Amino acid sequence: MSTLIEDLKNPGALPDFTRTVSVVQTHISMVFVGDEFVYKVKKPVNFGFLDFTTLEKRHHYCQQEVKLNRRLAKNLYVGVLPVRRSEEGFSLRETSGEISDYAVKMKRIPQELLMKSLFQRGELTEEHLEAVSESLAKFHRNALRNTEIDRFGAPSMVKVNTDENFSQVSNYIGITIAEKEFNALKRWTEEFYARSEALFLDRIERGKIRDCHGDLHMEHICLSEDPSIFDCIEFNDRFRYSDALSDIAFLLMDLEYHRGERFAEALWERYCVLADEKDVKSLLTFYKVYRAFVRGKVNSFQLGDESIDREKKDIAIQTAKKYFELASSYIA
Repeated sequence: MSTLIEDLKNPGALPDFTRTVSVVQTHISMVFVGDEFVYKVKKPVNFGFLDFTTLEKRHHYCQQEVKLNRRLAKNLYVGVLPVRRSEEGFSLRETSGEISDYAVKMKRIPQELLMKSLFQRGELTEEHLEAVSESLAKFHRNALRNTEIDRFGAPSMVKVNTDENFSQVSNYIGITIAEKEFNALKRWTEEFYARSEALFLDRIERGKIRDCHGDLHMEHICLSEDPSIFDCIEFNDRFRYSDALSDIAFLLMDLEYHRGERFAEALWERYCVLADEKDVKSLLTFYKVYRAFVRGKVNSFQLGDESIDREKKDIAIQTAKKYFELASSYIA
């Protein structure tokens, strides 16, 4: 993997002219950022809920990523390119050599127009919140719904996700989450299921279980003239097949994580009107807890990635702790 990273950092290995190439790594991807385009290669990892361990699977999920993200970012995703390996090394150019991987090609997003960037500069406006609310309400209203998707709204199916979270995070007790904190969140979640079955079933009856985005936070929203919402979950349908409330809860939680409570409140108020939401306060809290816990888990996963240096792992630990603390604050 390190050789692939070193080779694709060379501007000459990319198919479009670029003066520079920078690399951004997550727990599942290597992202090569050129002047105009971005190329994302999936890591050959298996986390149980995600399996990219074969070339065929990585190819499939690259295609899925393009298809699904064109729902909310139709002009951003260009296509899928093969990564070839020859005696000269790895390349995304149309050269000879065997196909060793695949990359999703995207237009480069202006970082200064990301919702998170605007928020951090104090430039996020009511007009931005209105645009996001309208886009999400329309998307959730029109997103695919059928009997197969409906069943993912049942408490027993939602519990599959939360049980998996607790199982996977148990490896990080004492590192990114305190044992007392972990046990309290697990107990609260179990008690919520026990007393709230009717809430989940009512959401199915109301047609609120849809093929959603699944990873909806501020870094995945570009507030250009034509707003784009990108980087949805492509690798596991059960993370997208969910209550629309779980989708919007992710974004509200992310705003609150960054101390943007008044923005979260304004966004929620507008979304409620557009999406005809009411009397969902307790379920919204449940999904905020779930989403904050997921973010804590994802950051914890970086500790096992050998390609990430110690400094970045230390940052990941602190970030994970803050997300787990936020989850705990919701149930306090």
